[in-house]
Amino acid sequence: MSTSPIRPAVRRRSAPQTPAPGTTIATSPHRHRIAAWTFLLALSLSACGPPALSAPSRIKDIVAIEGVRENQLVGYGLVVGLRGTGDALRNAPFTRQSLEAMLERLGINVRDARLNTKNVAAVMVTAKLPPFAASGARIDATVSAMGDAKSLLGGTLLVTPLLGADGQAYAVAQGTVQTGSISAGGASGSTVLKGVPTAGRIAGGATVERETRFQLASLDHVRLTLRNPDFTTAHRIASAINARYPNAATAENPTIVSVSRGPRTDWTTLLADIENLPVEPDTPARVVIDEVAGVIVMGAEVRISTVAIQQGNLTITVREQPIVSQPNAFAPGATTTVPQSDVAVDEEKGRQFLTVRSGVSLATLVTGLNALGVTPRDMISILQAIRASGALQAEIEVR
Repeated sequence: MSTSPIRPAVRRRSAPQTPAPGTTIATSPHRHRIAAWTFLLALSLSACGPPALSAPSRIKDIVAIEGVRENQLVGYGLVVGLRGTGDALRNAPFTRQSLEAMLERLGINVRDARLNTKNVAAVMVTAKLPPFAASGARIDATVSAMGDAKSLLGGTLLVTPLLGADGQAYAVAQGTVQTGSISAGGASGSTVLKGVPTAGRIAGGATVERETRFQLASLDHVRLTLRNPDFTTAHRIASAINARYPNAATAENPTIVSVSRGPRTDWTTLLADIENLPVEPDTPARVVIDEVAGVIVMGAEVRISTVAIQQGNLTITVREQPIVSQPNAFAPGATTTVPQSDVAVDEEKGRQFLTVRSGVSLATLVTGLNALGVTPRDMISILQAIRASGALQAEIEVR
C-alpha cells in the first residue's frame, strides 16, 4: 500500500473587501507610534548596509598650481558722455581736478573757467590679469562710480592705465560702459530701478601691455596647493603621481604637494598629464547650519552614537477680549470697559523617544525626521542638542 506524504493545511487569505459608500473606517490611535518604530527599524537596517562610494575627481579640480594665478589690477579714470547723470563738480572736487588736468594735457586751459557739467563721472576701474597673459591680449574691465553720479549708462571710459601691486601698468582700458540696469520714472516722481546703474563692465575693454615675470620653465619643483587642505587627500595625490612617475611627488603637509620634473619632459606636458589623474578626495565630517535661511548641509562621513530623541512643541495663546459693563436703567454708576484675558497652553503630546543606534548616518536620521513631519527649524535644534550631548561625531559650523 502506498502512502502519500502528509501536507500541512493551507490557510487561504481572503481578498480585501472594499467598504460600502458612506461607511466610516476606523483608524488605530497607535498609527503614529507604528510609523515611529518603522522608522527606527529602517535606521537599524541602514546602519548595517555598505557605505556609499564617492566618485573620484581629477587632480586639476582639487588643487591649484603655485604661481599660476590671476593678478588684480586697478586704475582711476573718467567716464564721459553721460546724460546729466554724472558727478556734480561742486560736490566732487576730484572729478573737477581730473577733468581740468585731462583738458590741459590736450592743450586746453580751463583753470579760470566755471565748469558746471554733469556729463562726467570719476570711476575706479578694476580687472584680473590671467596667468601667462601675452601682450596684446584683451581682458574684461569693471567700472564703478566714485562720486555722486546717478548712472553710468551710455558713458565712455577714457584711456585708463591699470596698475598692479608693484605700481607698474600692465593693461590699458577704454570703451563703452554697459551697466545692464533698467530705470524709469514718472511725472509724479515715482521711479522703478532694476540693477545697479553706477557700476558696469567693458567686455574686452582692456589691452594687456606688460607680461608677468613668472617663468614656469625655469623651475625645478612645482608645488600643488590643495583647495581643501587634508592629510589623506594630499597623500592620495602624491601616491597617484608616483604611480605614474616614480619618486616625483612628495606630500609636504596637508596643503602642499611638491612635484619635481627631473630629466623628464617640459612642465606643460608633465602637468597636463598629472592634472588629469583621478583621485578620491577625503572630506571631514562636518555639518553646516544656516539658521537664518533654515538650511542644513552635511557630509557623507557624519555619524552619530547611540542617542534617544524626543521632540515636542509648546504653544501659548493669549487672547484679550474687552467686555462692556453697563449699569441698569436709573441705577447709579457709569459704563466701563472690563478687559477679559483667556490664556491657553497647548503642548504637543503622543511623541515617543526615538532611540538611534550607534553608527547610523546623519543623512538617514534627517530623512526619517522629515518623514515624521519635523520642520527644518526643529531639525536644527535637534542637531545642536545631539552635538551638545556628545553623540554627534562631526563638526558643526553655524552661520
